[in-house]
Amino acid sequence: MRLAGLHVSVLAPLLLAGAAGAPPGGQTSAASPGTSAKNSGNSDWAQAQHYVVLVSLEGFGWDDASGDGARNLLALGKHGASAAQGMLPSYPAFDWPNQLTIVTGLFPEHHGIVADSFLDPARQARFEANDPKTAADGAWYSGTPLWSLAARREMRTGCIGWAGCTAQIAGSRPTCLGRGSEQPEAETRQILAWLHLPAAERPHLIAAQFDEPGESARRFGPDAPQTRAAVRRMDAEIGKLKAGLDATHLPIDFVVVSDHGMAKPDGGWITLNQFADLSGFDIAGTLLYGKTEEDRERVYDQLKKATSEFFVYRLKNVPAGLHFRNERAGDPVIVATGAYAIRADEAAGTGGASLRAVDGFDARTVPAMKAIFCAAGPDIVEGKTVAPFANVNLYPWLAHLLGLNPPKTDGSLNILSGTLRDNGETGK
Repeated sequence: MRLAGLHVSVLAPLLLAGAAGAPPGGQTSAASPGTSAKNSGNSDWAQAQHYVVLVSLEGFGWDDASGDGARNLLALGKHGASAAQGMLPSYPAFDWPNQLTIVTGLFPEHHGIVADSFLDPARQARFEANDPKTAADGAWYSGTPLWSLAARREMRTGCIGWAGCTAQIAGSRPTCLGRGSEQPEAETRQILAWLHLPAAERPHLIAAQFDEPGESARRFGPDAPQTRAAVRRMDAEIGKLKAGLDATHLPIDFVVVSDHGMAKPDGGWITLNQFADLSGFDIAGTLLYGKTEEDRERVYDQLKKATSEFFVYRLKNVPAGLHFRNERAGDPVIVATGAYAIRADEAAGTGGASLRAVDGFDARTVPAMKAIFCAAGPDIVEGKTVAPFANVNLYPWLAHLLGLNPPKTDGSLNILSGTLRDNGETGK
């Protein structure tokens, strides 16, 4: 989903890629160094490493490619590695929590972005992904994003529309920021423009978020003809991007994922204040923030036997497998038992008439939440199929592709080491 906080312009004077060696099709802009002097250019070590282009297709379900004959995505997996039964997003299966998980290797309870909108009781402040000011405030984020890890080795990076990319996290921002666009063709041109820069200026990690087919699913429904057409459009764009990457003749590992899938809602809105008195609570979506222990326990008691469509937990008792024990998640915590559209009160939703698609659920309960994973390149085994895995494991794997040594996180390189030509051993 295109968020206002991600409609960012490049950080510094533009370099026009219409110079010699630029890809055909126009003058695509690339940003010059945007963070610190120490990362103003690729080190000699960085220039010797391979490249990673990481693309996330928002709301692209695990079986959308096969269901819609997405030949380019299917071919990418056939010539590389893929999760035929999908990749498991972290809970909750929303955009920002999962984009941050992919680039930090931390579950939302650890990187701190527990939803697209939430409160921090300790800071007495509200985070809104749609608000450029809060989205660019590095104090909201924990962990070391891949671009900050790369900066420590003087490796240049580029981001387009990725959650958290406008904030300084762990001391750095991406070296280059592309202008977010609702037109994927513009983002493809930006990626290729960066890869046609001189070696000392060329980003080795490029992470880009594309808005479809999630936007269409929310407007029309996951199974609507318009959404199926959006799936095919995104597949065609992946094909164009892959052809452009191949034409560079650079050693590029191309990785395509999604943050989560989308589900058709099972019924209309379920409104929490019909079951409990939420007086004295602050609210962000379905997240409930009681000001006193008495209020928190009272609402928990009122909700715990209200309906079979959700479970309610005190924060300290949230199942460990959800990795959601963070005070920003509120207390008590509501967890849907199916694809149910839950809101705290009538003001927190748009009404059943406009309810077309839902997300945010535990993928183990609602399999439609499962995401895609396919990747191919010089470092990836051809024709390798992996079982469903938690997306938290992408971080050490991506760091390995770049030759970087990641900090300890919630993920493990062992999960995807079988997809690597060097089997996860240190070095290329």
